[in-house]
Amino acid sequence: MIQKIETEKIPIKLWLDDIEDGALQQAKDLANLDIAFRHIAIMPDSHQGYGMPIGGILATKDAIIPNAVGVDIGCGMCSLRTNLETIEMDELKNIMGQIRETVPVGFKHHDEKQDERWMPDLKEDLPIVSKEYERGRNQVGTLGGGNHFMEIQKGSDGYIWIMVHSGSRNIGYTVANHYHKKAVVETKKRGDDVPKDLSYFVRGTEDYDNYYKEMNYCIEFALQNRKLMMERIKDAFKEFVPEVEFSNFINKPHNFAAWETHFGGKVMVHRKGATRAEKGEWGMIPGSQGTSSFLVKGKGNPLSFNSCSHGAGRLMSRSEARRSLDLKKEVAQLKEKGVLHALRHKKDLDEAPSSYKNINEVMALQKDLVEIQVELTPLAVVKG
Repeated sequence: MIQKIETEKIPIKLWLDDIEDGALQQAKDLANLDIAFRHIAIMPDSHQGYGMPIGGILATKDAIIPNAVGVDIGCGMCSLRTNLETIEMDELKNIMGQIRETVPVGFKHHDEKQDERWMPDLKEDLPIVSKEYERGRNQVGTLGGGNHFMEIQKGSDGYIWIMVHSGSRNIGYTVANHYHKKAVVETKKRGDDVPKDLSYFVRGTEDYDNYYKEMNYCIEFALQNRKLMMERIKDAFKEFVPEVEFSNFINKPHNFAAWETHFGGKVMVHRKGATRAEKGEWGMIPGSQGTSSFLVKGKGNPLSFNSCSHGAGRLMSRSEARRSLDLKKEVAQLKEKGVLHALRHKKDLDEAPSSYKNINEVMALQKDLVEIQVELTPLAVVKG
């Protein structure tokens, strides 16, 4: 931990020394909630979000906040190790070409419904998920946009790795928006004076139970989404490198809420752009398409509610990046590193390496949260 703020109802513990004003105010809003437990934890990749800062951890006892999970419920990353120690540039280009053909990106979905085995079981009637289920069959196995990516990397362990970052697509977005709007109404009815974006459901109510169930379905959908993309990536590898084998699958969501025990109490831990890092637990912390990512093991630090950052974190907003960064300069830096990158137009600059914080500095700030196991250098990337 780098600093602690004790001016609000409960402390704010931060793993960074320079937090932007908007994110700091959001952290203070969390710390002044009557439902907040113990303290607020802010990770080194933190920046302003909707209601709650990205890179924030909030524990509650008797409430759940849809916006403290976020609109991309279950968004997270998975990694897979190959048995390859090297890969030729021609093979890499061919593999990336097939991935682009088989995995829709951005707003695109599959033209045909995917096999139902990729959909989590609907064990009960979930109001929103049930309506979105069939559309979800066209969305599962698709990347989405923003900072989502599929990346091929070279590990410091000597092996080629694959990493995928994506979420629950429109099914999660629809669930999140539906329940946030309901939470706003319910919070007003109760007369609770909280920021609108931090509206919440009280434990024991029908809306609380429904949101929790639908949120968990979306978390499962997001995992299946990543798994299907991994299958398509594996197929691409097998097409051009038949001797390839795969192992060491790791999956970590970073937008979710879950029941956990901390400081002697059972609480609902909301992680928004933060990764669980219990002692010995594997996780991933990506940089950008031009910088290293890391496979880590958690140290189980109770002060962070056993959490760590979910990435490098944005240094500038998307609009600022498009406005201020130089496309030729960013492309030249990626070419110099030999990365098959995804910078094509000025509109892509919001995902340029310079729009992100320095990943090595971010890792240094959380040495008490995780231990680095493998450093991953980017070789090729597809961006949403």
